[in-house]
Order: sequence, then structure tokens, then C-alpha cells
Amino acid sequence: MHENSYSLGIDVGSVSTNLVVIDNECNVVEKLYLRTGGNPIDVLTKGLIMLGNLLTPEVKITAAGTTGSGRQLASVIIGADVIKNEITAHAVAARKAIPNVQTILEIGGQDSKIIILRNGVACDFAMNTVCAAGTGSFLDRQAARLDVPIEDFGSYALRSKSPVRIAGRCAVFAESDMIHKQQTGHCMEDIIAGLCEALVRNYLSNLAKGKDIREPIVFQGGVAANIGIVAAFERSLGKKIFIPENYEVMGAYGVAILAKDKIAKSGKITCFKGFHNKIDNFAAQSLECKDCPNMCEVIQIISRNVTVAHWGDKCGKWGDVSSEVI
Repeated sequence: MHENSYSLGIDVGSVSTNLVVIDNECNVVEKLYLRTGGNPIDVLTKGLIMLGNLLTPEVKITAAGTTGSGRQLASVIIGADVIKNEITAHAVAARKAIPNVQTILEIGGQDSKIIILRNGVACDFAMNTVCAAGTGSFLDRQAARLDVPIEDFGSYALRSKSPVRIAGRCAVFAESDMIHKQQTGHCMEDIIAGLCEALVRNYLSNLAKGKDIREPIVFQGGVAANIGIVAAFERSLGKKIFIPENYEVMGAYGVAILAKDKIAKSGKITCFKGFHNKIDNFAAQSLECKDCPNMCEVIQIISRNVTVAHWGDKCGKWGDVSSEVI
């Protein structure tokens, strides 16, 4: 590959949209962590323009990939060469950061996951997308309610002398329990430390139950910035936790690597449309398919009054159309 060849990875989630550009040696040269804010199309478009302005004219994107819950949407907008699920992307990224990694703990804005690797291959995983307890959005909400900057949340926990017991299985119960502890006079540090321990306890009893957690252990996702959660994991597991340099954008980093490898092997030219492509105006809308009892809610992407992609069905009827377009 040419020395000015770079790869782009995009991870579109419900809370954040992350963009990463890597060089031929898989070093991160630029990255963006943006709040999705319920408008992934607008945020992704603005993010592409921002990233394009940060890069020098010599940088040429020769491979692009997407991941995350909005990966199909992002792939249509940017012209992706690779579309991968979060498990694969995070595993590839962690393996690049810590080659012998055996366990990945990942907590994002709206979900959490654990990935078990053996001999560099992901052999088991579990995801929680149902309850918000333990996710980044829940921690953000509690930090705002306590009037504590989320950046300081972990340091408060580390100053605790006697963490209180918080019910962490449910976001609603956890919040009401915290309010009760405040009303009974417990200090802020002990309440926050109790919350960190509760969230880790919930994660390990649900996602990690029955799984063989071996070292090295990598913790990634936005919540990895919370040193209180990291300390609670290390106490509960009795093992060292590694935080990779680009912990908050590991999904985007992983899919950038996957895109780079695919283009290198195939020798094909990238489908990437460019950072400043403004020709197409994309809009999303849904339709309910009534062809079978599943009654699937199918997502359509429309550009200039033409439907360019579908996804979201259970039987593959609409997904086949999406895969042909993408």
C-alpha cells in the first residue's frame, strides 16, 4: 500500500459516534468521539467534515469500515468496504492493543458486553442491551443528579472509606436506593463508591456468570475512563485491568483495521465517498412489513426520493436488498 494510504473506521452507537483514521502500521492518526444525540445521520455527516478538515491533503483514505448499532446506516452514507458487528470489531482492536488478551470487558453508552478470546479468537461473548444499569448513560444521569462532573465520578469513589450497599440490578431501583442513602445522611463519596461496586457486581453476575475470566483483561468503552469502576473491577476479580490508549473508540479502531486488511488482500479500490461528499441527502424512515406474522419494522434509507437500502427484518427478505446495495 502507498505510504499516504490510510483507513477509516466508524462506530455509530446510540450514545456516541466515533471516527478513527489509522495509518499502514495501524497507528491512530486522528479520532473523534461525538455524541449521537438521537440524530446519527446529521452527527455522522458533521463528523466526516470535521475529520476531513483535521487531516492534511496528503492523507488518502483507501479503506473504510463501519460497526455499531448504526453500521448499516453509516455504510450507506460513507460507502463502506467492510460492515462488522461490535463483537468482532472490539476483539480485533483489543488484540492489536494487547496481542495476548483473553478477556474483554466493554461498557458503552447504552449496552455492555464481555468477550472471551482464546488463542486470539473470540470463542464466547455476552451482551446486555435491555437494562441501562451500569451503562455510560446511567452514570451520566446519576452524575448530573448528584451535581458531580462525570470526569470526577471515579475520584469521588476512590476517596470513599465505607462504600454503601446499592441495589444495582435495575437502573430504577439503583437510583431510588441512592436517593434513600442521601436522605439518611451518607456522604457523597460512599454513595458513589457503592454505586460503582453495584454496577460491577451486576455486570459480573449477569454477563460474566459462568465464564472463565482469564488475564490479560482489557477494559474498553467510554466507562473505562471511570477509575472508580476500574478499581471496583480489580477488587472483585482480584486481577489487573488494562485500559488501552484508545479505549473510547475501540470499535471504530477495530473496524478500521478490518477494512485495511480486506482492501490489502483483495487489491480492490475503496468505495469510500469522501469526507466532504454533499451530493446525497439521506433520510431514514420505517415501514411495517405485513408479508408474514413477524410484522417486521424495516428501516429504509432514502436519497433523492430513491430507497437505497433496507434492513431490520427477521427473515432476510429486506436484508438481501440492503446487502446488494451496500
